[in-house]
Amino acid sequence: MKWLLRAVLALLLVAILAAGAVWQWLRSPLSLAAPSVELSIEPGTNPAEVARAWVAAGVQADPRALYQWFKWSGQAKQIRAGSYEVHAGITPRALLDKMVRGDQVLEQLRLIEGWNWRQVRVALAAAPALKARTAQMSDADVMAALGEPGVAPEGRFFPDTYAYSRGVSDLTVLKRAHEAMKKRLAEAWRKRAPDLPLKSADEALILASIVEKETGTPSDRSRVAAVFVNRLRAGMPLQTDPTVIYGLGEAFDGNLRKRDLLADTPFNTYTRGGLPPTPIAMPGAASLQAALNPAPVKSLYFVSRGDGSSEFSDDLTAHNRAVNKYQRGGQ
Repeated sequence: MKWLLRAVLALLLVAILAAGAVWQWLRSPLSLAAPSVELSIEPGTNPAEVARAWVAAGVQADPRALYQWFKWSGQAKQIRAGSYEVHAGITPRALLDKMVRGDQVLEQLRLIEGWNWRQVRVALAAAPALKARTAQMSDADVMAALGEPGVAPEGRFFPDTYAYSRGVSDLTVLKRAHEAMKKRLAEAWRKRAPDLPLKSADEALILASIVEKETGTPSDRSRVAAVFVNRLRAGMPLQTDPTVIYGLGEAFDGNLRKRDLLADTPFNTYTRGGLPPTPIAMPGAASLQAALNPAPVKSLYFVSRGDGSSEFSDDLTAHNRAVNKYQRGGQ
């Protein structure tokens, strides 16, 4: 029986030493092939593949040992997809904690209020570590991929800053911006003022895009919206330069000429009544709010004072006086 006791004690000692070694390994820094190692984990990657991927990326460890740690911890199925970066000093325990927490390396894409779709395309192409899936797609293909075939992309994305994991598709980020705009627009439409001359939320989006481009000072926004709402009610043409400029597209050289105002296009609100066929830019939340809740004023005209703010007038006579004062230097 003594030999059996000795064998049990020996096995127990080996187990204790092995457990101690494992415990020490879990708390010891992993060797890295470089000062920092990056890895993007795709959705659906299993824990064994994650372990092998870290080793292939530059974590100098036995992938089997990493996998067994993931599995033994009971957290293997909690590892989140995403982009990760580790530095010297990272331990096996900290590595797993980082992936379970989803402590990712994130990049950012900023979409600015008033940008048009061409500018969004440029921003997507310049965004760091963003997979350019839409680069070879037509506008129609992009919108079809987002679930809105036949809809023009202009104005359909909410201007905001979007954080994303390295290596994700630009279509993924666009989908978030698209869903954000649909949500914001629907909310603003539900809270709209009564008796607006707008037939749909899409018309509200078009009007909000014009308000976005015409507003120089935030405090003027609701009055700018009121001017256009009042003109729509009265059956007057909107006569807004930004729509004409949008219709000129890349041909616009920065100088809007009289011949441009007379040249008929679907976006020329001097030659055509009502709203243009699509938005002309991405409106922000404030412009959506203003378009659907304009100031309770009777103004039909406004002119720039030259300092970013506008002078509003209820009739043409007062407007002409304001134009003479602020645009022509009259008194």
